[in-house]
Amino acid sequence: MERTIMRLNRLAVALSAFTLALAAHAQTKWDMATAYPANNFHTENIQQFANEVDKATGGKLKITVHANASLFKAPEIKRAVQGGQVQAGEILLVNFENENPLYGLDGIPFLATSYQQAQKLYKASKKTMDDLLGKQGMMMLFTVAWPPQGIYTKKPIESASDLRGMKWRAYSPATSRIAELVGAQPVTVQASELSQALATGVVEAFMTSGSTGYDSKVYEQLSHFYDIQAWLPKNAIIVNKKAFDALDKTTQGAVLKAAADAETRGWTMSSTKNDWYLTELKKKGMTVHTPSAKMQADFKQIGNTMLADWLKKAGPEGKAVIDAYSK
Repeated sequence: MERTIMRLNRLAVALSAFTLALAAHAQTKWDMATAYPANNFHTENIQQFANEVDKATGGKLKITVHANASLFKAPEIKRAVQGGQVQAGEILLVNFENENPLYGLDGIPFLATSYQQAQKLYKASKKTMDDLLGKQGMMMLFTVAWPPQGIYTKKPIESASDLRGMKWRAYSPATSRIAELVGAQPVTVQASELSQALATGVVEAFMTSGSTGYDSKVYEQLSHFYDIQAWLPKNAIIVNKKAFDALDKTTQGAVLKAAADAETRGWTMSSTKNDWYLTELKKKGMTVHTPSAKMQADFKQIGNTMLADWLKKAGPEGKAVIDAYSK
């Protein structure tokens, strides 16, 4: 009798180990490369997306979020996802305009200057963007807009010409082009390197959101923010298509559902956090300005110039997106 019980116990242990082995074998692990701090709203939203995927799949798909460029620097993430070095990643679309003009669409100044307009532009360009990423072996899970872009400076400015000669942070083709048009000195600095660049005097002025300004503590080095609301660039969460296709249909459905929820939640977070960031910048001693009429007119002209340049590069495909947006 005792021997029978012992055999049954051994069998139970073996079955338990076998079940655990099957579960471990069935579990899929993804790495998600992101470029922003863990407390940035984009990263918080992505972490919630990963948690919801874990819950919806019963732990079948585990996504580990690597924040603050700890896995790859921002410009490297797209290639890493495309080449399968990492299954998923977060990219700032405008960073890749030199690769294809369509990536730079939402970096054109004063084309879409509100959340409503940015949503409209996104819908007008989504199929084209999906097709572009698809040809490169990737797919877009969701996007979230940054708050409207403003200008940070060390000293007060009244017009675009006041930026002439300043060391201007350039993180995308669009921001480099703005530097060229206003006569500033472009310096390539990614978000994770911004604090150090400011502390060492490498950068004197730049255009970005209240979010990046707050996260990077720019108020410790700069004193003025001009809420010019030039554009709302989007971060896109992309995934390697082979990695996604390797998932079973149920898991794929869970990922897409969590992605749709994250997109809705992320856009709301961005809008809500925008006012909060500006309030916090003021509390930290930064002067938040409404741009002068002259500055608005200057940058509107810059926007018109950059839109014309973009349409020449983007050709019929780009024109079709702008036409759809303008309807």
